Amino acid sequence: MHEDLCYADATDLALWIEAGEVSPVDVMRAHLARIDAINPQLNAIVTIVDGCLDEARKAEAAVMRGESRGPLHGVPFTIKEVFDTKNVRTTRGSRLFSSRVGKADATVVRRIREAGGILLGKTNCPEFALSAETTNTLFGRTVNPWDASRTSGGSSGGEAAAIAAGMSPLGVGSDLGGSNRLPSHYCGIVGFKATHGRVPLTGHWPQLMERYMHVGPLARSVRDVARVMAVISGADGVDPYAVPVPIPEFSHLGQALPPLRVGWFSEGPFKPVASQVQEIVRKAAFQFEQLGCVVKPVTLTGWEKSLPIDVCYTMLVAEGTQYLEPYVEGKSEDISASIAGLMELPKPTLREYLDACADCQQYGRDLVELFARIDVLLCPTAPLVAHGHDACELVIDGQKAQPSHAASATVPFGLTGHPAISVPFGRSEDSMPIGVQLVAQRFNEATLLHAASALEATWRPQRLHPSL
Repeated sequence: MHEDLCYADATDLALWIEAGEVSPVDVMRAHLARIDAINPQLNAIVTIVDGCLDEARKAEAAVMRGESRGPLHGVPFTIKEVFDTKNVRTTRGSRLFSSRVGKADATVVRRIREAGGILLGKTNCPEFALSAETTNTLFGRTVNPWDASRTSGGSSGGEAAAIAAGMSPLGVGSDLGGSNRLPSHYCGIVGFKATHGRVPLTGHWPQLMERYMHVGPLARSVRDVARVMAVISGADGVDPYAVPVPIPEFSHLGQALPPLRVGWFSEGPFKPVASQVQEIVRKAAFQFEQLGCVVKPVTLTGWEKSLPIDVCYTMLVAEGTQYLEPYVEGKSEDISASIAGLMELPKPTLREYLDACADCQQYGRDLVELFARIDVLLCPTAPLVAHGHDACELVIDGQKAQPSHAASATVPFGLTGHPAISVPFGRSEDSMPIGVQLVAQRFNEATLLHAASALEATWRPQRLHPSL
């Protein structure tokens, strides 16, 4: 029964708890036991919240009284270590903040708690969430639950690994260049970033490039993502980027998919992409055809000349080094190699920075034009499956690429603010997870998650869990 509870999705857990079929205490105990057994191998969860079992007992008592706090009543959740949690250590993955304790919950944490969720723990991330490899000098490395010799991705690698391994049913991470979607692709779960401004960033750190930073759930199913999004969406009166738009309606998930216009490419401007990844994208395109959608190949011309991944790095070096300097100056012995390396990079010239900003605007214009012709874009989440730790070079079907190329397909939609999701849809020849990425027009999460849920249903019965 413990394994059933640990690998159920959050929606099933919520429904079972509501019906009195499962106790929140049993659910919490199952996950705590799983953490005791598995986390020493993976190092995904860095803090267990004191009192989480007591909170489960309170949730159980409420069920016995016929009361419910909301759609996540009694369901455990985890949160990335860069979100503040009241009276719980929040280190931001850094020795510089090793003793820091949050004074208030981040908005997303508070909202999930108000919906009945029980904070189980905090998950590992690279220092300041600014690396594609989840390792830091404070907690060490998080490994991929499918193969410990490979990366879990970053910067939400701890969150993705915890969910994939059955230590948490759902969590929330942040995503600028792919920090939710890449780890989800590598670990075989669903990773989502909402439209920029849909979910408040309040309580997330660093407050860097916030006009491109996103918040979103990581989970075992698309319906879990929808359930969490209905809870965490909406302006909070604090985050200046949070837009007061209506909360999406997701009740249509599970119903027949309308004949959407699906544009797709298996490689496009993100080449090289591994042939086995391209094949999974082609299979997803075929499934959309089988679902009655109008499926056609599309292109994003001009992106090869000014690659979004390069543009993102130019802006990150320019803005990130200036932002972080007051925190890290004179503390080289306490910061990670990734942050030290960032601070040592040559600073872009003003012209280079302004050109990068202009390129960003052009990507947005290109997608406005594209989404005038299609409803959903299908493409790779990443050009390859999870690779080895600290890779200095990627080799994709014999072609060499820089490590940053791993984020080539996720970065663009962080820069443009469009909602994007990675959905598990296959396995590689060596049994590593492969996800596909779906993107929709800004603030059209309802269509995006409907399409993702329909696609997921064509493959989900074949899903497996890592052998741990």
